[in-house]
Amino acid sequence: MKKLLLATAATALAASGALAQEEIKIGISIGFTGPLESIAPAMEAAANLVVAEANESGLLLNGSTVVSVSGDSTCIDAAAATAVAERLITSDGVRGIVGGMCSGETSAQLVNVAMPNGIVMISPSATSPGLSTLEDNGLFFRTSPSDARQGVVMTQILMDRGFDTVAVTYTNNDYGKGLADAFAATFAEAGGTVTLNAAHEDGKADYSAEIGALAAAGGEVLVVAGYIDQGGGGIVRAAIDTGAFDTFHFPDGMVSDALEANYGPELTGSFGQNPSARGEGRDTFAAIADAAGFNGTEAFAAESYDAMALIILAMAAAGSSDPQVYKDSVMNVANAPGEEILPGQIGRALEIINAGGDVDYVGASAVELIGPGESAGSYREIEFVDGKMEVVGWR
Repeated sequence: MKKLLLATAATALAASGALAQEEIKIGISIGFTGPLESIAPAMEAAANLVVAEANESGLLLNGSTVVSVSGDSTCIDAAAATAVAERLITSDGVRGIVGGMCSGETSAQLVNVAMPNGIVMISPSATSPGLSTLEDNGLFFRTSPSDARQGVVMTQILMDRGFDTVAVTYTNNDYGKGLADAFAATFAEAGGTVTLNAAHEDGKADYSAEIGALAAAGGEVLVVAGYIDQGGGGIVRAAIDTGAFDTFHFPDGMVSDALEANYGPELTGSFGQNPSARGEGRDTFAAIADAAGFNGTEAFAAESYDAMALIILAMAAAGSSDPQVYKDSVMNVANAPGEEILPGQIGRALEIINAGGDVDYVGASAVELIGPGESAGSYREIEFVDGKMEVVGWR
């Protein structure tokens, strides 16, 4: 019945001329500057791989083409992020946005701009639990899991390694506080002790006071729920230089190539996790990314590829680039039933949809959207061995 309805709808749209060729603009709103700027290039490159696949196939909405338009959300400046979203939507005329990047600016873009203008947003990296309950008019999705899930994973990793006393420092925003609180609650339920759960501000030159308080509270491990290119990196530097901590637990905002490049030899024995899938989809994406000249294993690159793919495939399934129409198809293309679609198969997915079939988009991060349109999520566990960041397991 679902296939019949899709086919009938497509026929009606074609007859009315609604499927005339068009240039469809899709925004990419991520922090090209700011506390996660080191991972932004791979995220943008990943999203643009999907655009290239769709255009090469010529199968999207009667031969329509996709043009990506990028904007710098800065990751943490809500006003700047709002201005970028306004430009993308009102001036550039985008029909959907891959973004935002960080949780607070994502919420600002969604509430202040995307919702009033009826634009779909799919974030690859905003993980605050608060986004799960935010009223979004069915316009917001994310391909990364909520930090409520990450808090559970963090607890499992620490307990499995025999650590039950930790200090926590978090960046003072929606992401940091949401993750720190979710972790602290889960860790306490599991019998662990958080000696101090304290915020730090980004942009400071000196974090010795914060490290002094954390060291005084004690703990076998320092959990750094921050940003590698900002306060989180400064916290690690101060902790190492003072000898206050020698073992760190790094959540997703810290896990990147920059962490290894900047601190690797000094972090042996430290560990952490970030959202990532394993299997054929991840391996295929990594190979495609390598051929395109960027690191597909960089944090949130896979999720960025998948966010762009879901927007484009939802448009195809709905027979329309109108976000008020295709928003209802995002969950359908993301989940079973249907033929499983992996990275590099965007053309194949469009072919199936155009023939009236169903697709189950698995993608690079094993996409499975649950409840409020967010990823069920899996995580890769990393550890520093001889100064190198190595993947040691999956959760």
